[in-house]
Amino acid sequence: MKTAQLSGSSRTNVGKKDAATLRREGRVPAVLYGTGEQTHFSVKAIDIEKIVFSPDVYKIELNIDGKKAEAIIRELQQHPTKDTVQHVDFLEVTDKKPIKIGLPVRLEGSSRGVMAGGKLLQVFRKLNVVGLAKDLPEAIVLNIAPLRIGHAIRIKDVQLPGVTVLDPANAVIVSVKRARGSVDDSGDDDEEA
Repeated sequence: MKTAQLSGSSRTNVGKKDAATLRREGRVPAVLYGTGEQTHFSVKAIDIEKIVFSPDVYKIELNIDGKKAEAIIRELQQHPTKDTVQHVDFLEVTDKKPIKIGLPVRLEGSSRGVMAGGKLLQVFRKLNVVGLAKDLPEAIVLNIAPLRIGHAIRIKDVQLPGVTVLDPANAVIVSVKRARGSVDDSGDDDEEA
């Protein structure tokens, strides 16, 4: 998992008025929980938006007035029309406790079925997984080069050591469907042999 660093300042007052004041100052209220007591703090809006509006999943090294902790974003609240970050909940990560997180799915290669005129359909952009932080990859990378028209990669085909995928095993992640004007690609094996 990629790592990002974030600095925060402790909050003494917790409530709607204090949160609104922080947002006017360009800061986002946040809370850290998971091991022991909750820590209320705020971070710069610009810094948190670089992490939130990214396709990657980050393990965040927090520095709250000198106190350091490793965490992931557990919940995020955004403004309904402006899309600005309103509040962030961080879950503290330890090496002994497994965490549940959504990992992005990345496709690599050129599908044989797509080159024959088929249409690539990606059903899952993220897969929900559970595992220790040290075992979690940056992303789930799938090679789609061998996919032909009518073929698919299912969740049960994905093997991640030390990580359990929580989505249904028979669900299709990516497939190649027949499209108008597509060519039958089953004869390509004869040429390669």
